[in-house]
Amino acid sequence: MKNYKFLISGGGTGGHLFPALSIADELKHRFPDAVVLFVGANNRMEMERVPAAGYRVIGLPVSGFNRKNPLKNIRVLFRLIKSLRMAKKIIRDYKPDVAIGVGGYASGPTLRMASSLHIPVLIQEQNSYAGMTNKLLGKRAAKICVAYRDMEAYFPKDRIVITGNPVRKELETTREKEEEAFRYFGLAADKPVLLVLGGSLGARTINQSIQKELAVLLDAGIQVIWQTGKNNFELQMTNYGTNEGVWVSDFITRMDYAYSVADLVVSRAGAGTISELCLLKKPALLVPSPNVAEDHQTKNARALSDCNAAVFIPDNMAENQLVQMALELLNDKKQLCVLSEHIAGLAQYNSAERIVDEIVKLIDTV
Repeated sequence: MKNYKFLISGGGTGGHLFPALSIADELKHRFPDAVVLFVGANNRMEMERVPAAGYRVIGLPVSGFNRKNPLKNIRVLFRLIKSLRMAKKIIRDYKPDVAIGVGGYASGPTLRMASSLHIPVLIQEQNSYAGMTNKLLGKRAAKICVAYRDMEAYFPKDRIVITGNPVRKELETTREKEEEAFRYFGLAADKPVLLVLGGSLGARTINQSIQKELAVLLDAGIQVIWQTGKNNFELQMTNYGTNEGVWVSDFITRMDYAYSVADLVVSRAGAGTISELCLLKKPALLVPSPNVAEDHQTKNARALSDCNAAVFIPDNMAENQLVQMALELLNDKKQLCVLSEHIAGLAQYNSAERIVDEIVKLIDTV
């Protein structure tokens, strides 16, 4: 059997990177002798997380366009040109059998060069609304793996395959994990748990909402697992981390434990998190970030709220409504069950395996 070479490009956020690593792991499982090379963006999370997962990564100087200050885009254009040249050299030297894009700054120049050098390209689009980079790349891609229906508005219909978003296998929840999780977080098993996910950097609105009314939650007998993100973590920990019934950290290493005990999850509406919530059947209160490209998180949240699979609160209304809405939901077991049932109906299983099936088909056409 040939020793295949795969190139995976993209990252920048966990929503892009975790699916990429899941795909890489499945490729290695399917083809143990295969080589997987990542191409990411310098100074983004993939430059640390990819080597930690056991894969080689090369960084490009590419960065996003500045919509608020167009003059700064002169430097961005120079970085893009340099990144295109670097990507072309990487692909010529590496000679991958298939190039896979997961979204993020680096995927644009990398997949653009791969297609120009006649390397089969597969795109994995996580969101219900395709970003500009993937829309442009979709015209050149041999296959587009998506997580939502009705994506024909963005991609050629005959190349779309619904696969869902790969999620981390270690997130599987069990009854045994639930018992361990209560001990891990130091929480009581007979009280409701609100899991608050502030993102890797910190979702300011979510954090401020919890900070403002944490006492209200505690007085109502609600326990809180609060992942604040890096920004202002020390302040939150100093002020709130000693409260009984509250666990505070900038990062949750054991997300499987956190999901195991959560009765309700408060989160942004990134595609990766939504896929996890669907697979784990978790009721969710979604506060989309207004600071992402083309407002795709709001579109993700609406896609769920329109079918009663999650509750959606706009970012500008969260500080006044989030905690009250969370309390109402936690006190309404019937509605929590409805949300759980509906969000589970949107789950796509074995996504990494299904994406690799499509990659194998591309190999067979070379």
